[in-house]
Amino acid sequence: MNQAHLHMVFNHFPIIGLFFGIGILAYGIFKKQTVLVNTAYVIFIFCMIMAKATMMTGEGAEEIVEELGISHDIIHEHEEIAETFMKVLYALGILSIAGLVTNLKNHAKAALISYVVFVFAIGSAVLSKYVGTSGGEIRHTEIRENVSVNNTSVETEEAETHDDDH
Repeated sequence: MNQAHLHMVFNHFPIIGLFFGIGILAYGIFKKQTVLVNTAYVIFIFCMIMAKATMMTGEGAEEIVEELGISHDIIHEHEEIAETFMKVLYALGILSIAGLVTNLKNHAKAALISYVVFVFAIGSAVLSKYVGTSGGEIRHTEIRENVSVNNTSVETEEAETHDDDH
């Protein structure tokens, strides 16, 4: 496995994990179930660790895809969004550790921290959409904004297929 392959393997965990964590945290807060809230915290901490692993493989992945002729500008845009995402995930991970500690000590501020973590998790999830999309656009040109597909539409191709059947 090279750095690009590892980068593609790791990058899904922080994004998908955030959504699972948000759901579990929301349900845990609603039901006042500390074990569920703590489970969400552990998921967010795992997301932070996996995002760091993703960042660590990003430079190697960048070198590989630039050799394939991918523009440095599109990679740089992804890198900038990823760095912002990572900062928010660091904050989410640290807050999640604080949440675990306050829950374990039955601290009076435990509930407040769970709400703060929830807000950071939502913010992280919004950023994850942008970092995931910008990363996907590097090799999946079909998802880029101003993409033209040889000036042919799917409807035209479908109509021609149906005309051949008659």
